[in-house]
Amino acid sequence: MEVTASLVKELRERTGAGMMDCKKVLVETSGDMDKAIELLREKGLAKAAKKAGRVASEGLVKLAFAADGKTAAAIEVNSETDFVAKNEEFVEFVNVLADKVLEGDSDSVESFLTLSYGDEGSVQDALNAKIAKIGENLNIRRFQKFAAPGVVYVGYTHGNGKIGVVVGFETEASVDEIHAMGRDVAMQVASMNPKFIDESAVDPEYLESEKKILIQQALNEGKPADIVEKMVTGRLKKELKETCLVEQKFVKDGELSVKQYIDNSAKAIGKTVKVVEMVRYEVGEGIEKKEENFAEEVAKQMNN
Repeated sequence: MEVTASLVKELRERTGAGMMDCKKVLVETSGDMDKAIELLREKGLAKAAKKAGRVASEGLVKLAFAADGKTAAAIEVNSETDFVAKNEEFVEFVNVLADKVLEGDSDSVESFLTLSYGDEGSVQDALNAKIAKIGENLNIRRFQKFAAPGVVYVGYTHGNGKIGVVVGFETEASVDEIHAMGRDVAMQVASMNPKFIDESAVDPEYLESEKKILIQQALNEGKPADIVEKMVTGRLKKELKETCLVEQKFVKDGELSVKQYIDNSAKAIGKTVKVVEMVRYEVGEGIEKKEENFAEEVAKQMNN
C-alpha cells in the first residue's frame, strides 16, 4: 500500500509521534495503521501515543526578541490543563522553544520538530519526554519568526502567556526609542483584537462578505433599496474603524486614534514610524475545549 501524506498525517494526529517517525513505520508496515501504531509504541513512544488523542487547549504563548529588536519570534505550545501550563518545567520548555524559533529558520512545525534539542535528541524527542514525564498531551501548535529589513519589533504578553502580540514598526529609530510606544500599541492589539493594520490591508473577500451582510441587514430593516448602498458605505466605514488597528480609538487615550498616538510619538523622537506587521496569538483559540473544574484538574494530575 502506498504511504501517502494523508496517511502520515493521520498517524501523527493519532499518536503524537514525529512526522519522519510516522513515515518510517508506515513504510515498514506497508501502510497498515494498526501495526504502525504498535510499532511506534514498541519504539518507546507509547506514553505519548496514549495521550495524543486528548484535547490540548490550554498552554502558553511565548515571545522572544533579539537585543536590537530586529528579529522576533512567537510560539504557542498547548497542554491539556492550565495546571500544567503553570508548571515550571513546562514554562522553561516553552522558553527554550521560543529561543529556537528566534535563532532558527524553520518554516513548518514538522521541520521545527526535527531540530536538535541538546542531549535529548530532536525537539520531537524532547516533546515526547515531556509528555511522558508531565502526563498530559502537549502540542507545539504554531510559531512565527519576524525579520523584515528595516523593521523593529516590540511585543506584549498578557495574562501570564495567555495572549502574545508582536508588532513590527518600519523605522530608523532604535528599539529603545520606540519600546514604550510599541508596547502600548501591542497592548492595544491584545485588548481590541483588530483584524487588519489599516484599510489597505483589508482582505477584499472579507470586505465583500461584510458588505453583503450589511446590505441584507438594511433591507431587513425595511430601508428603501435606493438609499441602502449609501447607508451600507457609511456602516462599512464605521466597522473598518473598529477592525483596523490604526483607525481604532487608542485605549489609553480615547481622544486619539492609534495612528495619531504613533505619529505623536514619532514626532517626539524625530523619526518616522509606521506599523507594518501585527500578529496576535491567543492560547487555544479555535480549539474545542472541554469544560473542567479545578478539582478534576488536580485529580487528573494525581492519577497520572
